[in-house]
Amino acid sequence: MKDPRNSKLAHNLIDYSVSLKPGELLYLEIKGKEALDLSQEIIEHATAKGGTVFWFYSDESLLRHFLKHATEEQFAKLAEVHLRLMQQSAAYIGLRGSDNPFDLSDIDSRQMERFQRIFYKPVHLEQRVKHTKWVVLRYPNNAMAQLAETSREKFADFYYQVCNLNYRKMSQAMDPLVALMQKTDRVRLVSPGTDLTFSIKNIGVVKCDGLRNIPDGEVYTAPVRESVNGTIKFNTPSLKDGFVYNDITLTFKDGKIIKATSSAYEEKLNKTLDTDENARYVGEFSLGLNPFILHPMKDTLFDEKIRGSLHFTPGCCYDEADNGNRSAVHWDLVLIQRKEYGGGEIYFDDKLIRKDGIFTDPALERAFSEDNLGD
Repeated sequence: MKDPRNSKLAHNLIDYSVSLKPGELLYLEIKGKEALDLSQEIIEHATAKGGTVFWFYSDESLLRHFLKHATEEQFAKLAEVHLRLMQQSAAYIGLRGSDNPFDLSDIDSRQMERFQRIFYKPVHLEQRVKHTKWVVLRYPNNAMAQLAETSREKFADFYYQVCNLNYRKMSQAMDPLVALMQKTDRVRLVSPGTDLTFSIKNIGVVKCDGLRNIPDGEVYTAPVRESVNGTIKFNTPSLKDGFVYNDITLTFKDGKIIKATSSAYEEKLNKTLDTDENARYVGEFSLGLNPFILHPMKDTLFDEKIRGSLHFTPGCCYDEADNGNRSAVHWDLVLIQRKEYGGGEIYFDDKLIRKDGIFTDPALERAFSEDNLGD
């Protein structure tokens, strides 16, 4: 039996997130069999609105068989096909619900680097991100519920709550924070194992309010490229390319990561940061604001929105918050500063603006409450 919440979500994605217009082409990427139910709703609603949908099915269980043996020429050919399709598309929806997020864990790191550099960077980072209306979301399958360490039913209820909240109201709530960040120069982050300083002066500030990710809820900018100094220790697990990293700690000097450690896979961590010459510089600094997402679940699309969190991103910046850093890597690493996760402070120009995940401005704190943003 179809879940009626999928119909509501499909309408939100088409009407709000990508605002599909009659005559526009939608590129729909589907990963995972269970995501087909929502895909059907998306295709039906997009077509009824007068759009044309190009859809294709993929997941990591299929991709791994290509990655195991593909040459650079084959990566380039695959990228050429998808780039042409992306160039014709006005909008993109990436619906991700793979059965096993660890399907790529045994793929040679050199092949993963080629995939990022030859396929993902030109097709997604350069074309999709910069030239389409796009949104990416997960689908609530058993694999996600297992990572979140909860039942499928409980996770699905949580998923639809956070995905169908009032994003128009969230967008309005973000405006005062955007204004505050736009006039800020110096930032300092303090938490257990963390004391980091940098500037965000004259860098764009962007609110993420349901137009790029579902769920959403962050405001991001980027550090001035060479301004980052100090150390940051992340307390949220990060699942990347089939490996779960814990306790990643990065030390910076004049913007560059000069030391990177983790409790496991430290060699892989450093290989990723050596993908290209800019992967050891940072392309994004963001504050997580979603009041319904409180605990990590090893899924970046959710974890980077955790209320009272921040993320700091080695690799490529976004054009809207351009600090000049270009890389095939964009790795969002999350630090939760709420009291139960060790606490922490954020200072803007030496003024405390958030302590233990709570904004010091009561009006700003109320704006991101469950009561204000619930649909």
